[in-house]
Amino acid sequence: MKSLLFSRFLLLLPWVLIVIIVLDIDSSRPPLPALAPRGGGGGGGGSGGARPAAARAPPQRRPEAALPTIYAITPTYSRPVQKAELTRLANTFRQVARLHWILVEDAAARSELVSRFVAGAGLPCTHLHVPTPRRYKRPGLPRATEQRNAGLAWLRQRHQHLQPPQPGVLFFADDDNTYSLELFQEMRTTRKVSVWPVGLVGGRRYERPVVENGKVVGWYTGWRADRPFAIDMAGFAVSLQVILSHPKAVFKRRGSQPGMQESDFLKQITTVEELEPKANNCTKVLVWHTRTEKVNLANEPKYHLDTVNIEV
Repeated sequence: MKSLLFSRFLLLLPWVLIVIIVLDIDSSRPPLPALAPRGGGGGGGGSGGARPAAARAPPQRRPEAALPTIYAITPTYSRPVQKAELTRLANTFRQVARLHWILVEDAAARSELVSRFVAGAGLPCTHLHVPTPRRYKRPGLPRATEQRNAGLAWLRQRHQHLQPPQPGVLFFADDDNTYSLELFQEMRTTRKVSVWPVGLVGGRRYERPVVENGKVVGWYTGWRADRPFAIDMAGFAVSLQVILSHPKAVFKRRGSQPGMQESDFLKQITTVEELEPKANNCTKVLVWHTRTEKVNLANEPKYHLDTVNIEV
C-alpha cells in the first residue's frame, strides 16, 4: 500500500513543481499601465498629465480653399528655348497651391506647340494670344505690353460679374525667370502692392527696394535710380481688388520709355509710401532674372534631314 502511494507521489511531484515555477514568474512581472479612457476629455481626474506625443492632434493647416488665388501672367513668344523655359516654369507652378496661370502668346493664333504644352501641363491655365504690332518690335522698345494687357483684360472680365470679396493676387511671371517657392508664400498676403528684391538684374547681382522702419524709402539699383518705381517686372505683386478697382490701369505704349513700364503701371494704382516690403524687409532674393543662354544652332541643317520630326 505504501509503495503504491509513494509511486503516485513521485508521478505528481514534477507537475506540482512546474505549477509553482509558472506562478512565481508571473508574479514577478511589473503591472500593466492603466489605459486612458476613450473620448480624450482632458479636464477631470485621472493622472492629469500631458498626452503622449503620438496622441497629440496634428497642427491645423489653413484650408487650401481659404487661400487667395495667385494669378500669374506670363507673356511668351516662339523661339528655340520656348518649350524648355515653359517647362521649367510649369514645374515650379505645379508646387504652388491655388495658382492660375494666364499664358499669353505673342502670335496671331495659338501655336500647336504651346497648345499641346498647356494640355499636358497639369495646371489651371488660360491660354491667350495677341500679336505685337510690327512697328513696336524694333530694338529698344518695351516688349510684351500687349500680352500683359491681354492678361489684365481677361482677369477683369472673369471677375466683373462675381460678388466681392474676391481674394487674389496678381504678378507678372516672365518665362525666363527662376522662382523660389517661398516667394509665393510671401506674395499671397499682399494687401495692395507688395515688393521684394530681384537677383541678376540691372547689371548687378541684385536690385531691391531700400526699407527703413517697414517702409520703402528708396531703391538700390544699377540703372536710373530716379525712376518713380525703380523695380523689375518680377519684383512686385498686386492685390486682385486693386486691379479690379482700377479698370483703366494698363501698360502703356504711347509715351512709355524702355525700362519705365513698371513705373508707368504702378503710378496708376499706388504710391511708394503704400508699398508693402516682403522677403524679410527686402533683404532676401527669391526670384532671379536668369535668362536662358542663346542657343547655338550653327550646325543645324538648313533643310530637315532627320527621318522624324521631333518637337523641342
